[in-house]
Amino acid sequence: MAGKLVHLELPAKDGERARNFYSSLFGWKFKDSGMPDMDYFMTDGQEGPVAAVYTSPDQKGPIVYFGVEDIDAAIRQVRQLGGTAEEKGAAEGQGWFVACMDTEGNPFSVWQDDEAAPSLAPGQDMSATA
Repeated sequence: MAGKLVHLELPAKDGERARNFYSSLFGWKFKDSGMPDMDYFMTDGQEGPVAAVYTSPDQKGPIVYFGVEDIDAAIRQVRQLGGTAEEKGAAEGQGWFVACMDTEGNPFSVWQDDEAAPSLAPGQDMSATA
């Protein structure tokens, strides 16, 4: 369903401290996502949107991901409506994502499931993966 909350990221200066906080507060369990060179742990064993807590010393505030059926169409629409959308990136074997900002300056991201997605950093040329 388009617009469904599918993922939530919670950046933290100290990822372990933040995970302990949310584990104690909500009973969340975390597992390492396996992303190389990244302290990125995702909730494990809960229904609903997956939350991730990761170390990011400069970023603050949650990042909400909304599901879309067609990420390229969503990027065009965000821009046509006066928002901003960066170039899409891919999470290998999982899907596509793009960071956006609405007309009021609020950050959010969109996500499209796609098990065939390559490993692609935001802004990386698709031909570089071939």
